[in-house]
Amino acid sequence: MNGLVVSSLLPVVILIAVGWLAGRMRWIRGDSVKDLSNLVFLLLAPPLLFRSMSTVRIEQLSLKPVAAYFVAAGLIFAATLVWRGFNRTGVVLALANTYSNTVMIGIALVGLAYGPQGMVVLLTLISLHSLVLLTSATVFLELALAQEDAQRIEPGGAGRRSMARTVLRALRNAIVHPVQAPILLGLLFAQTGLEIPAAIDKPIALLGQAFSPVALMLVGITLALTPVGQHWRTALLHASIKNLVHPALVAAFGLAFGLRGLPLTVMVVAASLPIGANVFLFAQRYRTSEGLITASVVVSTVMALVSLSIVMALAGRL
Repeated sequence: MNGLVVSSLLPVVILIAVGWLAGRMRWIRGDSVKDLSNLVFLLLAPPLLFRSMSTVRIEQLSLKPVAAYFVAAGLIFAATLVWRGFNRTGVVLALANTYSNTVMIGIALVGLAYGPQGMVVLLTLISLHSLVLLTSATVFLELALAQEDAQRIEPGGAGRRSMARTVLRALRNAIVHPVQAPILLGLLFAQTGLEIPAAIDKPIALLGQAFSPVALMLVGITLALTPVGQHWRTALLHASIKNLVHPALVAAFGLAFGLRGLPLTVMVVAASLPIGANVFLFAQRYRTSEGLITASVVVSTVMALVSLSIVMALAGRL
């Protein structure tokens, strides 16, 4: 394993371990996790994301690496639906197999490993990640619910939201979001050619610097407070698909698209990130496989401490 992988992953592992210890010792209790999560996503993430994109010109962005990521994700999503069936459980598990923790772990890791240029590649993906995957999952879940209603032969169906309204609401929520919105606003600001005044830029930079350590410790706290239970075997299977199969397919499609170097490396590493916590929110909202999804997120995150080091070492040769 080369020095870049070790020097990038070691701080991530240490900060997650510190958070795990805080959770196990009950220095941070379960009822405080939501407040800490709000601190990370609502206060610390937006300044970091806005500032990272505030000097990026649109012509610097490349969508070909992002296309490789989503083509691979789409293939896995479709294969999971064939395997698990077109139902609520199948859709949620398909989302788990494809939805990466690009913010809490990805930003810290890519920033350490690949610097500002790598961050631009990652943030291009993040700006579309939830918009594409969560909106698609919402549409499929609503279609699955409609199918379940039809199979139950329930009269009427006026209580079900119209599909158009569901899609529009999902699109709005994906754009007006504490992650997507500052990325888009930062990119728009960059096109003006203006610079952030130093008196404003300094506190924004300080807030952004606090994001990575707090977010990684939050991952550790969540791991300490979340039981895996009886689902660990199936969770291990889904974690393996997310952490290993997804990046392998991204690498294959990226090479087929003629990609090389840093853009492909960052996309492969992003695909190897563990399952994002948003998947659990979908499982909870649609009342399906909540225990399995919780276990899968935990197992995927723990596995990533090893699998990421392997993927990063291999991706460095692309």
